[in-house]
Amino acid sequence: MKIALAQLNYHIGNFESNTVKIIDHINKAKQQGADLVVFAELCVCGYPSRDFLEFDEFIGLCEESAQKIAAACKDVACIIGLPTVNNRTEGKDLNNSAYFIEEGKVKAIVNKALLPNYDVFDEYRYFEPSTEFDCIEFKGKKIALTICEDLWNTIENPLYITRPMDILIHQQPDVMINIAASPFAYNHDEERIAILSDNASRYKLPLLYVNNIGAQTELIFDGGSLVFDNTGNLVDEMPYFEESLAYYTLEDDNTITFDHPSTLKTDRPGDIEQIHQGIILGIRDYFYKSGFKQAILGLSGGIDSAVVCALAAEALGAENVMAVLLPSRFSTDHSLKDAEDLVANLGCKSETIAIKDITEAIETSLHPQFKNLPFNIAEENIQSRSRAILLMAMCNKFGYILLNTSNKSEAAVGYGTLYGDMCGGISVIGDVYKTQVFALARHINKDKEIIPINSIVKPPSAELRPDQKDTDSLPEYDILDKILEEYIEYRRSSAEIIKMGYDEATVRRVIKLTNSAEHKRYQTPPILRVSPKAFGMGRRMPIVGKYLS
Repeated sequence: MKIALAQLNYHIGNFESNTVKIIDHINKAKQQGADLVVFAELCVCGYPSRDFLEFDEFIGLCEESAQKIAAACKDVACIIGLPTVNNRTEGKDLNNSAYFIEEGKVKAIVNKALLPNYDVFDEYRYFEPSTEFDCIEFKGKKIALTICEDLWNTIENPLYITRPMDILIHQQPDVMINIAASPFAYNHDEERIAILSDNASRYKLPLLYVNNIGAQTELIFDGGSLVFDNTGNLVDEMPYFEESLAYYTLEDDNTITFDHPSTLKTDRPGDIEQIHQGIILGIRDYFYKSGFKQAILGLSGGIDSAVVCALAAEALGAENVMAVLLPSRFSTDHSLKDAEDLVANLGCKSETIAIKDITEAIETSLHPQFKNLPFNIAEENIQSRSRAILLMAMCNKFGYILLNTSNKSEAAVGYGTLYGDMCGGISVIGDVYKTQVFALARHINKDKEIIPINSIVKPPSAELRPDQKDTDSLPEYDILDKILEEYIEYRRSSAEIIKMGYDEATVRRVIKLTNSAEHKRYQTPPILRVSPKAFGMGRRMPIVGKYLS
């Protein structure tokens, strides 16, 4: 049996585009002699569709698309994912389903059993878990078809009380197929391989796994579809961060063979390389799927805005990036030079708008209220908010989307100005710690100098007061980021972190700052998720909570 794995980029709610893409790949696979074409979880509607799923019309359009796809399945079979109506009175109204289509008809329906309800996942909000499991017979073989999380209950401390494969294995399947929408994080590829390998070895069956690629607002899907033999050995690995169609033959003895050169990775890409690839895809899809082409950002000469500008130019083309230099009376000449050098290196568009007169006008207007009170954070933030007003005005006038340039370290401890430098349409590096931003800059410069070296080596500064340095307000970033990672990614308490050897006063201050800044993060733009625990939909904290503050 020749099986095609179609690793594609879908668009949520774009039924016409998704359906055409699926049918196109069915026809391509058919021309190559495939017997079965396998697509990803919820491919018909895109993942995650969230509360679109609460509209009956949306579910109806899913079924209409599925019938169009079925009509194209002549002399070839396919597996597609879509939401379907739960015909039982009890339980949620929908199932997360897979259709097995053969000769123009839906021959079997498999419903997802294990519905993740943690981090970025919220499937139990919409779907009813399946309790019935049956193999699919096709071409003399029995297929154990599962959907994403259905194979993720083999880990220690399992989240669910059942394993669908424990039931399906009694029906003596010949092969496992898993369709998935597994989001990207820089450590997720190795975890994914380990989990799926464990399934193949546990059940002594070959396993073909197909994943989504593409970005849906903050969620990025990296592809990397996988094929394992019946010992759990990884035999092939499809490309990451790009669409792909690959063919595999399930032989009579249930071994897997293929004709194309193996894309199995001998050296796994490092975290920074994966973050780079993920962000490029995230920016590109955010703009393309939203119908926008041009980005704008404030370029300060610092490392954060420099990295974001370089990433945007790579993702969208330098001609579609507008960098605006917004010097204040505290901006240094070398910062302006660094910003100008970056613009020259990238070839992007640029404008310079000084904010000195604007901020002084606002300060003058507030003089009766501020009287002779000393300069403090109020005046600092007037500068940041003046920049935001100018950038948003250019967005409105010329149709740009503003890129937010705050990093994860700043977002964590609230080192940013609401309605100032924290505004934007999408946060590009809001899930990248400052120390990772430095590493990302060096990675971008690996072949030639794009980001000026001075932007990388000079002490970070917001330049909102004379001789300001980030370390005036924060611990050194190499210490800060380690504490933040322990608290955010690993959910360790202050007491646990202190026991690891970190200074008690520093730990307690950092965690208090992090909790106190929750109200700021609640009002920030969507953040491209590249880590196992990003701010946003996957981390839900009370704004007025006192625990650990």
